[in-house]
Amino acid sequence: MKRNLLIIEDDIQIRRMIKMYFEDENYNCFEAENGRMGIMLFQTENIDLVFLDIMMPELDGLQVCRIIRETSDVPIIMITAKSQEEDKLRGFEYGIDEYVTKPFSLKVLAARAEAMMKRVRGNVSKSSSIFEMGELKVNKETSQVQIGNEPIYLTKKEYDLLILLIENEGIVLSKQQILDKVWGYEYEGDPRTVDTHIRRLRDKLKEYQGLIKTFRGRGYSLENKWPLENHE
Repeated sequence: MKRNLLIIEDDIQIRRMIKMYFEDENYNCFEAENGRMGIMLFQTENIDLVFLDIMMPELDGLQVCRIIRETSDVPIIMITAKSQEEDKLRGFEYGIDEYVTKPFSLKVLAARAEAMMKRVRGNVSKSSSIFEMGELKVNKETSQVQIGNEPIYLTKKEYDLLILLIENEGIVLSKQQILDKVWGYEYEGDPRTVDTHIRRLRDKLKEYQGLIKTFRGRGYSLENKWPLENHE
């Protein structure tokens, strides 16, 4: 079955280039020349993956990402001319999953998209498919996270990070171990990305953020103990 790709990019040449390449890779491609049009298409089509430029008219990429993240954890790959680490970290704060800097190789872009789609298609459970702690419930078969009856919307990276911590409960994982497992061995970005995602994950877990413990100089661990203590 073909997957649906949304390309939100104001540069028509880049947009059409990506569209032509990914149609050959068996994707259905939808195009948007600005952020507002991108949101309209996202809300009307069943989108599996988003390519998103940061500098666009009407709504910029970060605004678009924030709106999408209010209701969806669809994978988002940001394509931008900005290359500074601080810009990338800001993108991750808004819920970006991957970051590709212009100019880029279409083959590399396709490889990243395919790797992300494979991860989306399933995280393999090592034991039980359900993790529960009080009213917090994580279903690894459906990729759903909820507190009580309230769904918690996580990005793909946030969800993978949470599953990694759950599957290694009680084990302190270093930032490098987390980067290798969640971002892949080829990732060459700033290790502070892990801190950023841990902080955002804790915020979304609300009263259950204390499950994730910080071990200074060592890394992070999930400790399923009650009552929850300060996570620092």
